[in-house]
Amino acid sequence: MQLGMVGLGRMGSFMVQRLLRGDHECVVYDARHESVAELVTLGARGSSSLKDFVSKLARPRAIWLMLPAAITDNVIHDLLPLLATGDIIIDGGNSYYHDDIRRGADLISKGIHYVDVGTSGGVFGLERGYCLMIGGEKSIVESLSPLFATLAPGKGSTEVSPNLSVTASSTSELGYLHCGPHGAGHFVKMVHNGIEYGLMAAYAEGLNILQNANIGSGAHEIDAETAPLSHPEHYQYDLNLPDIAEVWRRGSVITSWLLDLTANALHADPALSKYAGRVSDSGEGRWTIMAAIDESVPTPVLSAALYGRFASRDNDEFANKVLSAMRAGFGGHVEKSKS
Repeated sequence: MQLGMVGLGRMGSFMVQRLLRGDHECVVYDARHESVAELVTLGARGSSSLKDFVSKLARPRAIWLMLPAAITDNVIHDLLPLLATGDIIIDGGNSYYHDDIRRGADLISKGIHYVDVGTSGGVFGLERGYCLMIGGEKSIVESLSPLFATLAPGKGSTEVSPNLSVTASSTSELGYLHCGPHGAGHFVKMVHNGIEYGLMAAYAEGLNILQNANIGSGAHEIDAETAPLSHPEHYQYDLNLPDIAEVWRRGSVITSWLLDLTANALHADPALSKYAGRVSDSGEGRWTIMAAIDESVPTPVLSAALYGRFASRDNDEFANKVLSAMRAGFGGHVEKSKS
């Protein structure tokens, strides 16, 4: 099957390579000509502009956008005059599902179909495959199934759920799923990423407790500003975090790919010295919490994980200064310097 891919960053490039391995024809475009040239050497058809790109696609065209959410609308705007009735635009980036609903309605009025695909797999997707969560018209999604089947992991070595009862039309076991109408794919991916925030925070906080389990071995100031460590004898452990992460990978109920990645990072550098610990958030965690508020659904873990990312970037610095000012005001407490 033929596909046009716009956006050849880490994800887009690897997705094209996986499709080429599956004997699909790929026409590619990116503002960086080097990215296009690299894929041409692997068998893709390159293009020098959006107009050139569209001209090389057979109708009805299937065009996959793998772009930052902030520029997706601009690229769709530039593509529209070049398209014809029946063409399909697929957004595989991390767009806000509200935008998908708007785009879907607007494009269908112009005769263009729209499909939103929440794509998970990161830089390992080339070999492992991508988990695809899809929104859009059922018939259009089904017409694209050869592409989805190639990009997805397939059944692979994943054990079948003991109580699995999949309908004949479900593709969930293969790693891709039509979740519903416009926006449903990115809505599911949004919550997926919100959960990801929570899982990552849980591993990070637990390992931080283990990292500080030898606090009783050090000297401690005794003053009115700091609660004393009541039982230093309880915290005399110099633990090997790389080995702990490794043993958790075997038979533990908290095994996961995220734990695999964590163990690998700790083996390479137990102090994680090349990281500053300033954790970004790309939007999905925020949108997940906003949806939870609209639905009146409590999400204390996911909310705390998002706020933890804010704090990691020193966005709580002024709030902490306010706390110090209040303590100084009501009790004359002197702020202690960072050790």
